[in-house]
Amino acid sequence: MPAQIDLNSDLGEGFGAWKMGDDAAMLGIVSSANIACGFHAGDPRGILTTLREAASRGVAVGAHVSYPDLAGFGRRPMDVAPEDLTADVIYQIGALQGLARAAGTRVTYVKPHGALYNTIAQDAGQADAVIAALLALDPGLALMGLAGAPILARARAAGLRVVAEAFADRAYTATGALVSRRDPGAVLHDPAQVAARMLRLATDGVIDAADGTPLRLQADSICIHGDSPDAVAMARQIRATLLAHGVTIAPFAP
Repeated sequence: MPAQIDLNSDLGEGFGAWKMGDDAAMLGIVSSANIACGFHAGDPRGILTTLREAASRGVAVGAHVSYPDLAGFGRRPMDVAPEDLTADVIYQIGALQGLARAAGTRVTYVKPHGALYNTIAQDAGQADAVIAALLALDPGLALMGLAGAPILARARAAGLRVVAEAFADRAYTATGALVSRRDPGAVLHDPAQVAARMLRLATDGVIDAADGTPLRLQADSICIHGDSPDAVAMARQIRATLLAHGVTIAPFAP
């Protein structure tokens, strides 16, 4: 069967006079948009603008929920009590749902951001707190998480639809974890190299780890970070390469 995969990007992350990435350009390339909810980035006006653009282009919308960490862009781990984390996630999704309704679209999935994403990939307590938020608010929401991480099995067992995600511009360890951003080579910058890696992933389900080990990953969606300087060029290269080789690009949650 012809391969099909979703392309997603983290958008709506500007704040006030501070502009982050080129949302309009990225929304012409990706099929799903993870929209900031104000806890790590994003303000209401900017989020609403991004949602309207997503709606006009038929791009699926997800809530990009985070720890409450504007100063650290959501990349600092936090020891949050489960009840607080559940409430924080419900609050963020609910806010985005209201803005999405006003923009003529709807929230169909949730993708945690940054440190929260990495923590719940392995931490059962915080994972369950996020899962509880989705179940309490809308069990029809899909949860996006790192391909191969235990969070996906926990969410599936709880009755949620899950979406396994791979990262176009990040290096992987041989065990399937992301190489820490503190380490050299953690972020990839060559669009041609990244596009070739993602074509192999989409067609063969394999990606080379940082040490050269072939790593098998089942992924439903590929993330291209919208805040890197070469994000748009990289996204265009990935999309063009996939389409040229017969891979269909479509949202997993229309």
